[in-house]
Amino acid sequence: MDAATGNTVPGESTPLPTHDDALRLAYETHGPILLNYLLRLTMGNRGMAEDILQETLMRAWNHPEARTEDGQWSRGWLFTVARRIAIDHIRAAQGRTTEQLDERIEARHTATDDIDRMINTREVRNAVARLPERLRSALIEIYFQEHSVAEAAQNLSVPEGTVKSRTFYALRALHEDLTARGFHL
Repeated sequence: MDAATGNTVPGESTPLPTHDDALRLAYETHGPILLNYLLRLTMGNRGMAEDILQETLMRAWNHPEARTEDGQWSRGWLFTVARRIAIDHIRAAQGRTTEQLDERIEARHTATDDIDRMINTREVRNAVARLPERLRSALIEIYFQEHSVAEAAQNLSVPEGTVKSRTFYALRALHEDLTARGFHL
């Protein structure tokens, strides 16, 4: 290379890109692929994935000896570094406990919540089972099967208006039954 002009002298190979140019090229070439890979590793956490990508490129910049003969960083090296950084970030995030403010301590999940939920679920199912068949079937179609009124009407072979009225009366009967059993709705 001619030092005065910066041009390649005939017979010599092309000059290696500068450190900054190589890093820019690495970002342009490998950045989108690395980001997609990191999004999968971080389960879609874009902020964390972008932070890891930036840290990966910073490590590449700090380790020019990791460049290949043509002056570029190999994709394998970048992916290995990115994976290791991602593992460190994920482990660090899992190790941190979240602090609860005093006013939110009552909102914390407890084992008795699960037991209460199971009891409530059983009571609601029993109350639904006590409904007359015509009301129960409409309620199940709409709320448990999540069918539209038209679909429920077709499945039950009744007009849509009948499905609506049966659902209304089923909910009212369910409310009365559960209130009589001590539930406060």
